[in-house]
Amino acid sequence: MTVRIRKYSWQLAPGAIRDIRQRVFVEEQKVPPELEWDATDEIADHFLAVLPDNTPAGVARLFSTLGETAHIGRMAILPEFRGRGIGEALLRHLITESSGQYPELKLSAQQHAIAFYQRAGFHVCSEPYDDAGIPHVDMRCLAPALLENQTESGRTHPMLLGADTQSWLFDNESNMLDLMDTMVGQTGQRLWLYDRVLDHERYNRHRFKELVSSLARRHRLSEVRLLIHDDQPLVKRRHQLVELMRRIPSRIELRLVNSDYPYEDQPFILADREGVVYRHDFTRPSGFARFSDSGRVRLLSENFQRMWDAGRSSLELRELPL
Repeated sequence: MTVRIRKYSWQLAPGAIRDIRQRVFVEEQKVPPELEWDATDEIADHFLAVLPDNTPAGVARLFSTLGETAHIGRMAILPEFRGRGIGEALLRHLITESSGQYPELKLSAQQHAIAFYQRAGFHVCSEPYDDAGIPHVDMRCLAPALLENQTESGRTHPMLLGADTQSWLFDNESNMLDLMDTMVGQTGQRLWLYDRVLDHERYNRHRFKELVSSLARRHRLSEVRLLIHDDQPLVKRRHQLVELMRRIPSRIELRLVNSDYPYEDQPFILADREGVVYRHDFTRPSGFARFSDSGRVRLLSENFQRMWDAGRSSLELRELPL
């Protein structure tokens, strides 16, 4: 169904936006009015989906925190218009609206709507929790700029670990970092990283460090392995991953490649037993990411394990003060 999306401030928003939220959240889902109407409305942009005859059908709001993360919320479609693709069109519009401004999108999803948001490129990033008596989870998209054209590609679960079987090609640093972060952000237990060095521009980023930290602290079986050729840049300059490794050494370990044994000429990141980010060589941000490729991950895991077993610990890093 063809719909148009109109954008408003709260002060200039038509009554239809409030009416739809009142009907869906307060009346249908029994959300207390004092929770539904909050101060965020004043700072958010509000979006209204209308049919070709201008009939209001759905709403959503979008606001940012610290200029870095955009939050989608209060998304609702009237019962008589559900199942017609209006929600998908509205969500795609919000992604496009955000992609040039924010590197990350977040939302709080009702549990029954998880699959809806996964089809658009979001993944779960929290345990379930209760909000207004309704089970929710937090979901996020770490690469909104890559999602703008995904509907034309036929992807059904874009960038969802274990579900997206198509390749994502990259030939620039920005796209590569977005795919790396999206992969790491979904890793449940095992993250293996192989590169020549832990390049500061690539790996010494706050978001990447936070994603690795969250994985390492998630449970006692978490395992992060960093396998590199040269640790001297890490000795000369403080690195967030090294500091993290030294604080939780039981979950994060670094080894140096033994050049007396065969080693890989292409760097890669392996996420659990499904995901891989693969570069064609050490010098360029060019390669591909696959979020569901257990066969390739198994072969690369075997090669990584051989290099890991032949590797050695970094004595220099061990002696550095925290």
